[in-house]
Amino acid sequence: MGAYTIRELENLSGIKAHTIRIWEKRYGLIAPQRTSTNIRTYCDSELKKLLNISILNRNGFKISRIAKLTPEEMVARINEVTHESGNAEGHVENLTLAMIDLDEYRFEQVLARAIIQFGFEDAVTRVLYPFFMRIGLMWQTGTINPAQEHFVSSLVKQKFFVALDGLSGMGKPAMPRFVFFLPEGEMHELGLLFSCYLARKNGFRTIYLGQSLPLADLEDVVKNREIDFLYTSITSTFNGGQSDEYLRKLSSTFAPRIIYLSGSMAERLSDDLPSNIRKLKTPEQFVQELKVIAKP
Repeated sequence: MGAYTIRELENLSGIKAHTIRIWEKRYGLIAPQRTSTNIRTYCDSELKKLLNISILNRNGFKISRIAKLTPEEMVARINEVTHESGNAEGHVENLTLAMIDLDEYRFEQVLARAIIQFGFEDAVTRVLYPFFMRIGLMWQTGTINPAQEHFVSSLVKQKFFVALDGLSGMGKPAMPRFVFFLPEGEMHELGLLFSCYLARKNGFRTIYLGQSLPLADLEDVVKNREIDFLYTSITSTFNGGQSDEYLRKLSSTFAPRIIYLSGSMAERLSDDLPSNIRKLKTPEQFVQELKVIAKP
């Protein structure tokens, strides 16, 4: 069970702390526990209830009306509005609820609706990226367990591989070739998969090598195939100066090729990187790079 402070609840739900306090005091919608020092803490069930309240409130339900709903009535109203609503934030909240409950059917339904509504690429940037940012917050507060993280990663990964398969053969013979890989020990490949999708959609030839690739194996690939650009992502592999050392080795080994670098760990690095390493902060930035490369 999670134990959230009111500030953590604010970050995870998007509802301001003072609003949560008002709803708690005026309507009794949620009931926090209190520590020995009188600090409010909230459990998973309170987070789920607050997310449900947020969905209904965003879809026109007044708080006074929501407060009168039984749990069964609230579920019924949620099912109604989530089928009708096209709100990206609502999709994020529903994915979060499905993750907490390990509800595969609900997760698949919400994700499928988002993809149908926005298209695959926009569903990733407008729904999945904010969703995984929320998961990151839950990791930081220790309120998500590995089973929940693996649950959502495996379901989303399936969608990415299907989308990639749909673009097989899209690479144009005259276009440069990218190789996509993760450093040895790095397993978080969702961002890498999406970047590969973007490159392939824009007509580039791609080789996808995936998780935890030893540097020696990458050298063999580059030596034996025509590789123009490399793309990697760092989210959790290195500590301290290890990332700097790895990137310097990567830079010198594959110079003068450009190496694109993304991931939450990469964002923390200074901009003082080797000249052939380019740090990316967003998928949109990578798309702009692809457009520049593709120009004759």
